[in-house]
Amino acid sequence: MATELLSPLLPQRRRRRLALAVAAAAPLLALLLLVVVYSRSPLTTVSSPERVDLTLVADAREKGAVCLDGTPAGYHLRRGSGSGAHNWLIYLEGGGWCNTVQSCSGRKTNRFGSSKFMRAVKFSGILSNDHLENPDFYDWNIVVVRYCDGASFSGDAEGEDLAGNKLFFRGLRIWETVVDELMGKGMDTAKQALLTGCSAGSLAALLHCDDFSERFPHEVSVKCLSDAGFFIDVKDLSGERSMKSFINGVIKLQNVREVLPKDCLQNKDPTECFFASELIKSIRTPTFILNSDYDSWQIQNVLAPNGSYPGQAWSSCKANIRNCSSTQIDVLHGFKNKLVSELKVAEDNKNWGLFIDSCFTHCQTPFNISWHSPISPRLGDKTIAEAVGDWYFGRRQDVNYIDCKYPCNPTCSSRLPTT
Repeated sequence: MATELLSPLLPQRRRRRLALAVAAAAPLLALLLLVVVYSRSPLTTVSSPERVDLTLVADAREKGAVCLDGTPAGYHLRRGSGSGAHNWLIYLEGGGWCNTVQSCSGRKTNRFGSSKFMRAVKFSGILSNDHLENPDFYDWNIVVVRYCDGASFSGDAEGEDLAGNKLFFRGLRIWETVVDELMGKGMDTAKQALLTGCSAGSLAALLHCDDFSERFPHEVSVKCLSDAGFFIDVKDLSGERSMKSFINGVIKLQNVREVLPKDCLQNKDPTECFFASELIKSIRTPTFILNSDYDSWQIQNVLAPNGSYPGQAWSSCKANIRNCSSTQIDVLHGFKNKLVSELKVAEDNKNWGLFIDSCFTHCQTPFNISWHSPISPRLGDKTIAEAVGDWYFGRRQDVNYIDCKYPCNPTCSSRLPTT
């Protein structure tokens, strides 16, 4: 998604003075003005996102690093430069999950289950190579790992679809093979590294955070960033734990157990250990949690998966928080309180960071408009990019921002992505 950053209007009196100056100094000043107008400043239009081609994993079938349909897994790599030539950012793509043979079979017909449908990807937001849009990571080696297993890069099993064709649940092998391949392409000499992702890919970043960190020497700065991956186990409006039931299906179908924290599995069932609130209790690597406490995807699919409930219609509200009644807003405040309470472990960890805004959105790092722009969400007068940079590079301590209740934050733009 390419975003245009708009310049603020100059005050009227200043415009008049500027016009007189231009008239007096004509050719030279006119040339200077053209340079200013078209220069790459934070107030002018930014560049179009760079397209990065797909690389298929080498010997993917032999290594089992395949999508649901058996096609090779893939990733997009843009090489770093200058001071970022030895730094690596790995971004795990998101896209929900599949928890039945039928739903996983359906994904074989699109990019979330087959590399046959994958195309070049636009790198924007945290992936951008423009220092104005991405001030801290623009010159790093940046990799987007494509998501085609349906279980947050964590399953290891096989099955059959309804037509008798094989289904490959190989998310864990995709993760391991891609990381090994990148190590052979220079990541083994990294000086700094960041593992991140969006939504289901963000949950995968939490699942693999410590494993990723352990692949590097101790002196390498390795951290993890979770964007919209803090899914919570909450009852929906009908009183059912529909999200937990759904995840239970993913766990059983795709054999998701090996990546789950061993200490969690000693006391809880695997489904509980798949939720971020349990994962963060075991992660040793410094981690930053970015989430909306009115996460649009969770409100639409976890809290209110159906359009209407006794005494209240929710279709309009869950499509746009501005349409919610005061009663519905109270319910959403309850969701916020639940999410914030489960973040307590992260809030108390001095090596971790938080940016929990009250915007009705989902996934904020891959879009220029929400990552770092004049109309980005702000907490503590910081954009998400600035807060993450402060935390990663240690520019300030206690980077823990938790927003007030909706609709308190005027920097939450109606143009932010909601799915």
